[in-house]
Amino acid sequence: MTTLKELAKLLNISVSTVSKALNDSHEISENTKRRVNELAEKLNYKPNRIAQQLKSNRTKTIGVILPTVTNPFFAEVLHGIETSATKNNYDIIVCLSDESLTKEQRSLELLSNGSVDGFIMAVARESQVEEQTTHINTVINSKIPVLMFDRVVNEISCDKVVVDDFQSVYEATEYLIKKEKRKHILLVSNIEELSVGKLRIKGYQKAIGDAKLKSNVLKLSKVDDVEKHVYEYLQNNPNTDAIVSIDHITGIIAINMAKKTGKIVPKDLSVIGFGYEHTQLLSSPKISIVHQKAYEIGEMSVKLLIDNLQSDDHKTQTIVVPSELKLSESTK
Repeated sequence: MTTLKELAKLLNISVSTVSKALNDSHEISENTKRRVNELAEKLNYKPNRIAQQLKSNRTKTIGVILPTVTNPFFAEVLHGIETSATKNNYDIIVCLSDESLTKEQRSLELLSNGSVDGFIMAVARESQVEEQTTHINTVINSKIPVLMFDRVVNEISCDKVVVDDFQSVYEATEYLIKKEKRKHILLVSNIEELSVGKLRIKGYQKAIGDAKLKSNVLKLSKVDDVEKHVYEYLQNNPNTDAIVSIDHITGIIAINMAKKTGKIVPKDLSVIGFGYEHTQLLSSPKISIVHQKAYEIGEMSVKLLIDNLQSDDHKTQTIVVPSELKLSESTK
């Protein structure tokens, strides 16, 4: 395997010059950079990652901890993280908490032993419900940067990348009220105990309150039979003329259950859910969504974490990635 020393000898320049040229240093002329890179490519030179890590005290690796990848939102965020990390010459190690506090603790402990330079994470459901986040503070106190996205803990001081959860649901509900003249709007939630769920419910209730309408929230647990509960609600409340779903799946279920009760979507009842563009391909009629821009959240998370890693005086930030109401066939 070709080494830096061999490249330097063949080019009749110092090892230091070769190293700086390969790292695109401003100290080296463009002509020298070109010569070095051309020879490195010709001889298939590969940098010694271990040596680089020892010298810089950096692994160039990011730990990513997700609650799940079966949720399309998290899968798309991961896509954005991986793409952006690769562009910045970072690798990622992905761990799944499966919504478990214990697994989340184990992943942070495992990777904080020098395996990664920092973490990008969405907090597990169990950690939020039980308000157990000491393990995250422990990592931050050990000087390893943590960035939270989507599901965040406000009490922890770290970088955060979030969706405008309150405003996005407020605007979706307001659209149904003002543009479609809907008056009996149901909100369906199976994430009400999560930080994002609480904000989305508040956004709905504010829009309903501003219009002086009655709030109707169907709160479901993770183990509930969503189809059964939505169907029964619609059967018992036939005047329901719109549904807002604040997670990625119950909106599609709501369309199916509305049709099952004999309602025509969107003539009799409109539905708005959460998701991203491909979500609209999963239902008939195609569902209108609050587009969360998951890929952009992944990209922004990597950018902010790397900024932190490379800065000597990083100021903690919360970046809000604006969502977008994308109307389709399930609304008028």
